[in-house]
Amino acid sequence: MSDANWEFFVNFCRQGYDQVKRELKEVDMLIQQTSSEVDRFMQTNSRAVARTRQVEATFDTIPREDIKSTYTYLIENQQRLFTMRGQLEKLQSDQRNLTRIAELYQKVLEYTAPTETSDAEGGALEHEMTPQAMVISIIEAQEQERLRLSRQMHDGPAQSLTNLVLQAEICERLFDRDPERARTELGELKKNVVSTFQKVKTFIFDLRPMMLDDLGLMPTIKRYVEGLAETGFDGVRLTVTGKDRRIAAHKEVTIFRVIQTLIHIGREQGRATNINVTMDLNEENVTVKFEANGNHFELDEGLTTPDAIRLNLPTLRERIEMLDGKFAFGSAPGQGLRISFALPADPTEGQKPL
Repeated sequence: MSDANWEFFVNFCRQGYDQVKRELKEVDMLIQQTSSEVDRFMQTNSRAVARTRQVEATFDTIPREDIKSTYTYLIENQQRLFTMRGQLEKLQSDQRNLTRIAELYQKVLEYTAPTETSDAEGGALEHEMTPQAMVISIIEAQEQERLRLSRQMHDGPAQSLTNLVLQAEICERLFDRDPERARTELGELKKNVVSTFQKVKTFIFDLRPMMLDDLGLMPTIKRYVEGLAETGFDGVRLTVTGKDRRIAAHKEVTIFRVIQTLIHIGREQGRATNINVTMDLNEENVTVKFEANGNHFELDEGLTTPDAIRLNLPTLRERIEMLDGKFAFGSAPGQGLRISFALPADPTEGQKPL
């Protein structure tokens, strides 16, 4: 690695470490606030449950409007409670994962500048890591965080939303003798919950597509593009060539994240209506070409222009080059943004999911 790349890597780690520490402070504050909200909603929910039991005990005599308002109040409070609990669990998971990432950054900085950042006993690292190994470790730590969050969302809020749908169906059966308006309102509640559940599933995939571990890069990229079309953006054209096989896990993650970022740049920053992504996996390399119409960006060879910084292109290039890859770019009036990159396709012997 050249001196310039090494200096960039050290600065990148130092900035990342400072950013993680700031995020930890923010998360600590949010955990305190959210915990208070959860306690408040738990008290409210207890009162709603008690009221519902009273209604059930006098179900045949109580006015229909009171039945409706009681169950509506219970459902709304349970929905708020599980939402706040989900937020609290996510914040607590963020706190744990950010702490692990901060510790990793600190170890990297101890290696790169032992006189500035030492451990608690003032000693050096027992086992030195190569620069590339440190990059891989950081990537794996970041992806591990996303994986934990996606599993948590899948097993927590997503399951709770499913239960909420069942609750709505039960309420529909309870109100068989009620006016049609009550049935319509409950049916609308069910439809909204199903829609929210679909959004949660989409969030899980965006956060960390589990099929990346199970099936590999090509199927995951294809599913990601299909998902964009399902949400209303059908301007992405994907062409995949070569042999579908597994490569090193950290490189699969890097390629997927870079493609995901470029598509986001094309849509949000470039206002592109047509995006072409070509990925070729041969015996030696994975090559990706990205072309998007839309806005023109001012880019120079060093990626030092305001447009390049705003698009985060220097970070993308360094991420590719630190894994022994190549990165090229261009933007011209009427042609939008063009990016291409390639990474060596290492064998996957001994590969484990992140």
